[in-house]
Amino acid sequence: MTTATTVTPLQRRPGLRRLRALGQGPLFLAAVLLLVTLVAIAVFAPLLAPYDPEALDLSASLVGTSGNHLLGTDQSGRDILSRLLYGARTGLLGPLLVVALSTVLGILLGGVAAWRGGWADALLSRSMDLVFAIPGLLLAIMLVAVVGPGMTAPVIAMAIAYAPYVGRLVRGIARQEKARPYIESYLVQGWSGWTICVRHLLPNIIPTVLAQSAMNFGYALMDLAALSFLGFGVQPPTADWGAMINEGQSALQQSAMLPALAPSVCIVLAVVAFSIVGEGLADRVAKRER
Repeated sequence: MTTATTVTPLQRRPGLRRLRALGQGPLFLAAVLLLVTLVAIAVFAPLLAPYDPEALDLSASLVGTSGNHLLGTDQSGRDILSRLLYGARTGLLGPLLVVALSTVLGILLGGVAAWRGGWADALLSRSMDLVFAIPGLLLAIMLVAVVGPGMTAPVIAMAIAYAPYVGRLVRGIARQEKARPYIESYLVQGWSGWTICVRHLLPNIIPTVLAQSAMNFGYALMDLAALSFLGFGVQPPTADWGAMINEGQSALQQSAMLPALAPSVCIVLAVVAFSIVGEGLADRVAKRER
């Protein structure tokens, strides 16, 4: 006599089961929701912004919160809310490019170093150590001095600075995986090193790299905002959170806090959210490995 087993919808859908397993509690879910909201704001900023973010109105300089301007205006009469919405675009696009470039470069460097070993490992490891010795902000400032201010030079410099973090992580994991018996069995069967790396090593590395990339995203956002604040990144009148803080300094002398406070809060919330998500993903990967 067989007993009927009740299969729940969650058991029938492995995707939902993995999604629930990924959740690390209400704080993690709140961080994910915040990040999804930020991405939606960046995508739909032209539809959400009540005013042109670059439109000047000196007659409305430093107007406080009102029905027409929910967060008031800056010293040039520009709507702060509109500039915050558009600033999410540059605030997220720059770190996204940094993380994408540094992740690809780091996987290549770490993968080659772990797989080849010997002189290749020593050369690439010493090269990554050399990049570690140069602060990312200093490297960005040096490149801006050559190329000029804007988003291009800081993104390239920060991608180079962040690549060793990913490279070292990938090298460590890849060396552990390479020592496992299944790699030797594939080599005996005549599989090429490239095929083994792409089909077997890379899938085992990606979860940990994604967790590290999520945390790198928050750090890159903060670094690029700092460069914009110093005048080396996105240039006015383009809306950018870091540049808005710089522009809002003069408003502080007139007891107007929102021009500098609003973008500062946005940066803090975004960085904290990315850090929480990154740590949550890292915890999940560690539990799976155990």
